[in-house]
Amino acid sequence: MAETRDSLLRHFATVRSRLTASLDGLSEAQMTEITLDGWSVKDNLAHIAFWDDLRADEIIRISAGFDSVLKMTEQQDHELNAMAYELRRNLSPAQILWELRHSRQRLVDAIGAATARALDPDAYGEAGLMSTHDAQHADYIRNWREGRSI
Repeated sequence: MAETRDSLLRHFATVRSRLTASLDGLSEAQMTEITLDGWSVKDNLAHIAFWDDLRADEIIRISAGFDSVLKMTEQQDHELNAMAYELRRNLSPAQILWELRHSRQRLVDAIGAATARALDPDAYGEAGLMSTHDAQHADYIRNWREGRSI
């Protein structure tokens, strides 16, 4: 069953605000400290931006009448995440925050222009279209902060 454009836009706005709230008051040093299972807060944000870009491209691709290219195995997903981490890990927090805003805007724009077929979660394989990625990473960051009493 297809998602509605409005429900997707509301969902992505809600989970992004949850992620943004998890960052309130963090210094650049805290954002770059490697503590979250070998990643920093900045690395988590880079990861989300990377996947927002991919998801936006998928929506555009499927809206154009083509098939998803992101139906991958767990191993492929792991390898892609590792490669994206290596490519972005030396970027500054300022650039990562820009990437996060820019990639989310691309995703919102893609949803806004999506065809009915591109709003169908079945077009995306197991991952579907409505992601909880922001919320998961917001929880990682919030739990890390609570453990540090930041």
